[in-house]
Amino acid sequence: MSVYRRGEVWWYKFRFNGQGIRESADTGSKTVAREAERVRRRELEDGLNGLRRQRARLFSLAAREWLDLKRSVLAPRSVQIEQANLKHLGPHFDRKLIGDIEAADISRYQQRRLLEGAAAKTINLEVGTLRAILRKNRLWANVQPDVNMLSAREDVGRAISQDEERRLLAECAASRSRSLYPAVTVALATGMRHSEIRLLRWKQIDLEKHTLTVGDSKTEAGRGRPIPMNDRAYHVLSMWAAHFPNREPEQYVFATEKCGAAGDDFKPCVYATDPTQPIGDWKEAWEAAKERAKVSCRFHDLRHTACTRMLEGGTPFSVVATIMGWSPSSAVRMARRYGHIGQAAQREAVKALNGAGSEADGAQNWAQFQAARVSALAN
Repeated sequence: MSVYRRGEVWWYKFRFNGQGIRESADTGSKTVAREAERVRRRELEDGLNGLRRQRARLFSLAAREWLDLKRSVLAPRSVQIEQANLKHLGPHFDRKLIGDIEAADISRYQQRRLLEGAAAKTINLEVGTLRAILRKNRLWANVQPDVNMLSAREDVGRAISQDEERRLLAECAASRSRSLYPAVTVALATGMRHSEIRLLRWKQIDLEKHTLTVGDSKTEAGRGRPIPMNDRAYHVLSMWAAHFPNREPEQYVFATEKCGAAGDDFKPCVYATDPTQPIGDWKEAWEAAKERAKVSCRFHDLRHTACTRMLEGGTPFSVVATIMGWSPSSAVRMARRYGHIGQAAQREAVKALNGAGSEADGAQNWAQFQAARVSALAN
């Protein structure tokens, strides 16, 4: 047993079942801290005795072990998402023995996150991470029957109009961030995700063959997919490449840069570029451009715009799915979400099933005969 002071607060530390326990007692009293340590130890001992053939472990340790195992099979972006989920789960579950987590605890967590303003979809993703950890430890089946996921909207964002696009691109071109315009244009011309654009390297762009190859992606299906560059993407990337005549294949297309203003007219200028590091994001410049253009949308809506326009243009859904880099499960969901958009192409497709001379074939004659028969019976 050991209690010690950090500033005005007392902490305790001890070892339990081979693990180091170090926690704040949230008190300024040493006596209360000693009692808190005793109660905490008793809680852990009770939990251990209540587990049958299941080693007593804190959720924090189980979560760390689970994430270490998943790093080798998850895309870097997916690892970041899981880390963000665990950051939210931690304050609620880290101090619990993993075998003590009950459905009621998960329900309380969902309600607290809702009160914090988190979206239902976000909370479901966090509970999904918790589920994966419990499942790995053969504990999910114990709570599954009493756990309900929150009802989440399944909307796809929105596609911006041609007029909104013109206004938005004009403001992006006027932005102090010189990479904003080419990044937004590439998003509209390829349907790539924000992270896929941000992490582009010059070796992934073949200007001679008018082809772009995606690197790291959210899904396995998206990683390494080739995307033909249309004229729009080709011209903007050629223009952007001209700014970097000494570019190297491994360097980032959209590198981190520092911008300022120079001259009497305070024109924006770039005074530091590090091509070995990707740009952090375009958030500030993007929000400012949207406000000036009076366009309300997310960066991800540029991807929705590209997808919608391809489908409206009659592109087969399977081709769109390949360009977008959807996993098989995502493709099924997207087919339901975007299904109404491709109806014109679907009508053209089923015309091929009419058969030769469909205008006067047996089906049409049969329909006319039945119509006449119904009319006769009615009279």
